[in-house]
Amino acid sequence: MKSLSSDLQAHLDGGTTTLAWCWRLTRKDGVIFGFTDHDRMLVIDGQAYEPESGLTASEIRGSTDLSMDSQDAEGVLRSDRITETDILDGLWDDAEVEAWRVNWSDTTQRVLMRRGSIGEIRRGRLAFVAEIRSMAHVLNQTVGRTFQATCDAVCGDARCGVDLENPAFKGTCTVIGLTGDRTFTVSGLDGFAEGWFTLGIAGWSTGANAGRRAEVRAHNLTGTDVAITLLEAPVRAIAVGDTAILRAGCDKRLATCSAKFANTANFRGFPHMPGQDAMIRFATKSGGHTGEVLS
Repeated sequence: MKSLSSDLQAHLDGGTTTLAWCWRLTRKDGVIFGFTDHDRMLVIDGQAYEPESGLTASEIRGSTDLSMDSQDAEGVLRSDRITETDILDGLWDDAEVEAWRVNWSDTTQRVLMRRGSIGEIRRGRLAFVAEIRSMAHVLNQTVGRTFQATCDAVCGDARCGVDLENPAFKGTCTVIGLTGDRTFTVSGLDGFAEGWFTLGIAGWSTGANAGRRAEVRAHNLTGTDVAITLLEAPVRAIAVGDTAILRAGCDKRLATCSAKFANTANFRGFPHMPGQDAMIRFATKSGGHTGEVLS
């Protein structure tokens, strides 16, 4: 239940109201934005809430249990406030959102209706739709370790322990040809075996994507050519001459951890756990059910 100030309650009881929605968005880089569906700019605690943003909200879908509530906010892509480049660069990912109900004739009369974060953003040619997730979405995140056959550590992190700055696991390449929006041939990786950088990370050093990172889907050798395929097309087009630093990838299997990284002692999976085939086995005339550990 929301707690309303006496002034706001009196305004609501009056029958005729002057209410508007205001959204306060705080990005991960600390930049704060204010938007309102009112037709004039509102200032609340020194923060300006702009009306010309075209930001409008859908109905709030909620429930009484701990399932995640959601709401959509739709707005116009504007060059000076919310740009397509900022969305593509991930600046709006998981931004904090506060939705206020405000008496626009007296902004001291307001109530916080919900708090959440930006989820999925769908873009069109002229507008965007951002999902506003409630705080309950945090409960859907995995906490602690996962019991699985493969490793649950990130290759190169503190739990893994592999030093990806080791020259044996890192290579610098230059784009020499393009075969698609995410596939290109490179020079500088001749000393690495095919597949060495598959599932690894590519960090762009120069070019339009400088400073961005991307996952490597495949590292192939075709004759004398070395081809790299990214999991997703980068935000900006790749160009011949762009340089990137590639770091070795891992498929999370014990055999790879041992043969490629000599890091079995830090393997964070459970490779000997029984699989589904062990769970559905049944007795047979041929025997073999001696009570020993199933392989």
